[in-house]
Amino acid sequence: MSMTKNAKFLAVPCACAVAITAGLLAGCASKPQEIQMQYVSPLEYREYDCDQISAELHRISHRSSVLYSELDKIASDDQAQMAVGLVLFWPILFALEGGDGPQAAEYARLKGEVEALEKTAIQRKCSMAEFEALHAQEEKAKKAAEAKRKAESRLDLDP
Repeated sequence: MSMTKNAKFLAVPCACAVAITAGLLAGCASKPQEIQMQYVSPLEYREYDCDQISAELHRISHRSSVLYSELDKIASDDQAQMAVGLVLFWPILFALEGGDGPQAAEYARLKGEVEALEKTAIQRKCSMAEFEALHAQEEKAKKAAEAKRKAESRLDLDP
């Protein structure tokens, strides 16, 4: 066989492997910071006063924190399964959850609700301190999740 025939012979299996890997990666759960916000109309909160906006923001921020942790763990677990599956044991790839579930949809909706509450608070001239604190808390949670993920990956690599 000439070099051209070998290249053509290997091209089809390589292309199939790339397509399968891309399809499997698409089935992995998204990291929470990659989940796009779902639009929520500020009109939903048009009757709220500043105290009600604050109370709703507290409820949403608590639930968002819980969901963030859950989604981060799911995404990390999927990535670990993918790594093991691609390197060592491909049948484990069938155990992947298959993408984002209801928690991701709820998280996207909550992100939209925060934005709607923020717009309503601006219109009502409410204090924005709570929104700034929420954004700072979200950043802190992202950094903590990233540090935890790095620490876990170091533990996995240590003999």
